[in-house]
Amino acid sequence: MGGGGGEQQQLEVLHALNVAKTQWYHFTAIVVAGMGFFTDAYDLFCISLVTKLLGRIYYRVDGSPSPGTLPPHVSACVNGVAFVGTLSGQLFFGWLGDKLGRKRVYGITLMLMVLCSLASALSFGHTPTSVMATLCFFRFWLGFGIGGDYPLSATIMSEYANKKTRGAFIAAVFAMQGFGIITGGLVAILVSASFRAAFPAPPYGEDPVASTPPQADFVWRIILMLGALPAALTYYWRTKMPETARYTALVATNAKQAAADMSKVLQVVEMRNIGNNGGSRRPFGLFSGEFVRRHGLHLVGTSATWLLLDIAFYSQNLFQKDIFSAVGWIPKAATMSALEELFRIARAQTLIALCGTVPGYWFTVTLIEVVGRFKIQAVGFFMMTLFMLTLALPYHHWTAPGKNHVGFLLLYGLTFFFANFGPNSTTFIVPAEIFPARLRATCHGISAASGKLGAIVGSFGFLYLAQSPDRSKTEHGYPPGIGVRNSLFLLAACNLLGLLFTFLVPESKGKSLEEMSGDAEAQEEAPPPLQTVL
Repeated sequence: MGGGGGEQQQLEVLHALNVAKTQWYHFTAIVVAGMGFFTDAYDLFCISLVTKLLGRIYYRVDGSPSPGTLPPHVSACVNGVAFVGTLSGQLFFGWLGDKLGRKRVYGITLMLMVLCSLASALSFGHTPTSVMATLCFFRFWLGFGIGGDYPLSATIMSEYANKKTRGAFIAAVFAMQGFGIITGGLVAILVSASFRAAFPAPPYGEDPVASTPPQADFVWRIILMLGALPAALTYYWRTKMPETARYTALVATNAKQAAADMSKVLQVVEMRNIGNNGGSRRPFGLFSGEFVRRHGLHLVGTSATWLLLDIAFYSQNLFQKDIFSAVGWIPKAATMSALEELFRIARAQTLIALCGTVPGYWFTVTLIEVVGRFKIQAVGFFMMTLFMLTLALPYHHWTAPGKNHVGFLLLYGLTFFFANFGPNSTTFIVPAEIFPARLRATCHGISAASGKLGAIVGSFGFLYLAQSPDRSKTEHGYPPGIGVRNSLFLLAACNLLGLLFTFLVPESKGKSLEEMSGDAEAQEEAPPPLQTVL
């Protein structure tokens, strides 16, 4: 069959997808595709709680006035190894999703997450070294699976959706992180409260040994294992999802199969006689001059904005301790038992997530097709810059004992509200919309991996930078840094840079994937032979 006929058949399939009405399958796809982000957020939320408990269980120092904590290098390893795994998974599965198809590798990422969530809770041995080593090993592979879900879920949702609701659907997939955060908080609260009631323990200051009952070792394992359950429940539906029609039509160049796959999940009637085709357009690669000319600046924009956003977003733990102690939610560690501390921190973090983090996701879902990606991202970066400067300039004013707690908490919550109703959501959405189908998952993976590099800098670089310049006031095991106030100035600068790089990213609201990527420049000339059921 000639190239022109092949392109015509492709366009018929693409047009049907662009005008398809929102159907039940779209909502099923949001839940199934969103489970990776649920697991990601659940794990990230819970590991910060778990590491405090692990410090008490495995690193208690006899005679010390304060409870045991993980040494800096161990803490960095436990937290950071999942980030490194995620970064690797984003690049590898993004590339593989374009080579083999989205469906073929989609089940693998979920199974990897489920198995490694369970295995990380079954860390072998009884010595601190063996438990930490096996925990780190399984957390790397958990991160690898989570990383694969970023490009695959975003690409699958964008390729299933119509052009009017695509942004809201991709945002809803990402917003499953909100459910992961809340579930992680509730699980930690319930498990710690249950064990605290069943095995009462005195505060550390009264009895250092008895303050951490032996049963506490089960608590962190149960919390980590329960995170695998929702993902495992969606595995069956994930394996039943057909390949996206856009991939089959544009990359595998099989319009007949694309039409057949589409009709299985979306109500489409009046299918024409569509045969296999060999597209006439010569494809260009990621490292070609053609890609650089068409999409080079776009890739720089999506990667740089995600990198700069995550530096700021993942640095939130820098001043979380100040907030909790200033507001009085978390007393000094020595005045609590191990399970009491876990309960209180989980409760405090869940409240902040409920008030600041989670609403931002759903504001994006609701308004992205009204306001547009560019405005949400630009305003988000601007507001984050503003709030971080407002926190930094009079930092000692906010943290003074007995004063200004409400203002401090409000600014902190607003910073992360505008991260989620802003670049944290849009940096995930846009790379799934503006690149060609044959490179879409790869480019999303590169953008996401840049973000995860930012997360590593935000979490660990600033953990060291934010230490007090006065050596006597640094946390145990850390060298002096530039202090939290100066760190906030740096983070505000990152947000301002993110705002500038936003201007490299095109607006995709109301446009088809093919218009944005150039996959079918002549699409508007094609008649609409496929009609969707209203």
